[in-house]
Parts: sequence; C-alpha cells; structure tokens
Amino acid sequence: MPVPHIRRWKPLAMTAAAVLVGITLPAAADAATTAPTPSAAPVGAYDDTYYKDALGKTGPELKSALHTIISDQTKLSYDQVWDALKVTDEDPADSGNVILLYTGRSQSKDSNGGDPDQWNREHVWAKSHGDFGTSTGPGTDIHHLRPEDVSVNSTRGNKDFDNGGSAVGEAPGNNTDADSFEPRDAVKGDVARMILYMGVRYDGEDGFADLEPNDKVDNGSSPAIGRLSVLKQWSDEDPPDAFEKNRNQVIYDQFQHNRNPFVDHPEWVGAIW
Repeated sequence: MPVPHIRRWKPLAMTAAAVLVGITLPAAADAATTAPTPSAAPVGAYDDTYYKDALGKTGPELKSALHTIISDQTKLSYDQVWDALKVTDEDPADSGNVILLYTGRSQSKDSNGGDPDQWNREHVWAKSHGDFGTSTGPGTDIHHLRPEDVSVNSTRGNKDFDNGGSAVGEAPGNNTDADSFEPRDAVKGDVARMILYMGVRYDGEDGFADLEPNDKVDNGSSPAIGRLSVLKQWSDEDPPDAFEKNRNQVIYDQFQHNRNPFVDHPEWVGAIW
C-alpha cells in the first residue's frame, strides 16, 4: 500500500486552534517522544561532524563543500543494488516487501526481475542523461536508484521531470507526456532531492560526466535533467517524510556511508539554486 505523506500544521496554527477550542497542547518533550522512525536522524544531527565544513556557506561555495563531503562513499556494484534496495525501501508495515516509488505499491522483495508486473531498478537520474549506464558510480548510486514496477519504469523511460501530461494508468497520481514525467504528490520532493543530490555529487570527476539540473525538458543524452524550477517547487511543497529520512539513514549506516544533504537540510536547495 502507498506510504502516506504526512503534512504537519505549523506551530502557530496549532496554537491558535488550541486556544479556540480550549485544548492544552502537549509539552515539547512529550511531542518529541512520539516522533516517527527513531532511526532517522533529525535535521542538524550531523552539523557538528559530517556537515561542519558546509555550514555558513551558500551558492557555489556550499555546492563545492557538499560535493567534497558526499563524494567520500562506498561504491556498490550493479548486482549489489538489488539487495541494497530491499533494505533501503523496505515497507515499514511489511518487512517482506518494498515500496515502489511511482506506484506506491507494496510488493514482495523477491518479485524483482524483468517481467511486466515485477519490480526493477529505476534510475531517477536517467542513466542516458550523461551516458553513465550501470557502471559503478552514478549508475549504481542508491541515493537515486529506487524499486519500481517494470512497465511503469519503462513508461517513465529517460524523460525529464515536469508538471502535466496524461494519467499513467498503472500508477494513479502520476502523469506523463512526450518529454516529461510527473510523479505522484507523495514523492515529488523525494524525486527532486534525488536529482539535486546527483547534481552535487557528480561534477565531472571519476571519468563521468558533470551532471547538472537545468530548467529544460527533452534534454536527450546531455548530462542534464529538468525542469529545475519545478523540482525546486516540488522539494518545497513535499518536505522529507519519515520514509525518506529513514532511507537516507540506512544508506549512510549500512551501504554507501554518505548522505543526501537535501534530505537533512532541504533549505540548501534554495541556497544553491
């Protein structure tokens, strides 16, 4: 079943509502004890260690600092990605399943493969955009690789991201047209932050192309994906939820040992772009 996307009231709105109906709000300490997904580190938890060289910077300086930080990672083979995704995208309600990115469907971890109703490895930054294929590096970086229904993955293909298009029958809430794909609302921000991670992590070193988001669609095989203005909007409107934060933590703890900084600090999207 889809992972619910939870939006919280702003504190001011909550306080006003409480006054109107005569409710006493719980103490901050009590609220903290009910926070979801304890394994997901709160924003700022790594500021004194992992992100210390990025703090206080903006623009190109921030991007450069983050590139240096997140480039220190363990790299996986493409075969290892199968097993990694079974952990990073595990359904919190069913440990035998993974959650598929675009459909939101909970599906058996063991039903991966190439048949139409199985799941395979979706490159959110399409591998043809920069022609990196499945080589160890951007082609196997699980910060942007997600489980997805085989035929829905094919429908997305290597299209850029943008609003609009016709509904995707197999994946309600998603839309597509000739040159773009719009994911369902609950993962729009996830998609944006994965794309922006790739734009910071891969800058022309290691024999791979310099990946950069731009404000276009139909980018073809150039090392670019758009539409940047829409991705920024999606990141703002769909902030990181418990599932995305937990995924970032699992990748850091168990697999690549690097983080997606835009999950920890969504405000850095606007600070760079």
